[in-house]
Amino acid sequence: MSFDRMSPRGRRGWVAAGLGVPALLVTALLTGLALTPRAEPVARQAAPATSVPGPEPSDVDQGAEETVPPAAPAPPGLPVVTYDPAPAGFPADPATMDTTPLTEGLRPSRKIAAYDAPGGRPVAYLAPTISGVDLTVPIAERRAGWTAVLLPSANRRLAWLPPGGFTTVPLRDQIVVERRRHRLTWYRAGRAVRSWEVSLGQRGQETPLGRTFILGRTPPPQDVYGGVDIFALGSVPDDPDAVPTGLRGAHIGLHTWYHDGELGENTTNGCIRLTRSGQRELLAEVRPGSSVVVVEELPEPPPTA
Repeated sequence: MSFDRMSPRGRRGWVAAGLGVPALLVTALLTGLALTPRAEPVARQAAPATSVPGPEPSDVDQGAEETVPPAAPAPPGLPVVTYDPAPAGFPADPATMDTTPLTEGLRPSRKIAAYDAPGGRPVAYLAPTISGVDLTVPIAERRAGWTAVLLPSANRRLAWLPPGGFTTVPLRDQIVVERRRHRLTWYRAGRAVRSWEVSLGQRGQETPLGRTFILGRTPPPQDVYGGVDIFALGSVPDDPDAVPTGLRGAHIGLHTWYHDGELGENTTNGCIRLTRSGQRELLAEVRPGSSVVVVEELPEPPPTA
């Protein structure tokens, strides 16, 4: 499945479920990113409840030994990253296949310029919301007082941000998807919690490799989605021309289906499809901003496999 643009005022957006049946590539009304406003995760009974620290300001003392490269002024007309494909010019993520958990998220508190390197060239703005939904992006790296985050609406790209204009929040969860094994594993605090068999992208529309994150959630647009909300990811199809015309500019999604007969197969338009019970558990537990890493196969299977 892929998600097209989400809007707080309910512009129509395309959702492809990857049945391989054109008649089932249907439109959906995605309100407020239709993404539903973020809800706090439900505590698991098996683990003691822990308090989650609130956002921390980004303006910290850089120390006398560190020189922070200055941020060049943003030129007039600099674009804003939206649900549409992100502007070109951002650097590649050098650790895109790294499954080390990303444990901190960044929330813009105002529109801030994003650069191609510390002290480099401004490429686009990151805003506090995308289509009306609060934006939380995983922090991938810190260098010379600057912060690199996973870029939304793009694949395997980073955006560098100067100090100020954002807060940080802890991220406890991670999702790892193995294409060769058709397996999704949910991790909390670096430990595997549960694994599920999944359906992935068909030939020519493969589920994109690399690190991305959960952008938000949206109600299911049709009964074929099993009546369970859908996670929209920050990633997009690797080959936008390979997907049906109505899906151009769409995002990759994590969702369920009205039957489980295609689990373990490559039948979607790039999305990740799992069981209804599995999706409900992830929706209850995993917050937007949590990282999702798609690899071919882990060196060792998780203990929950």
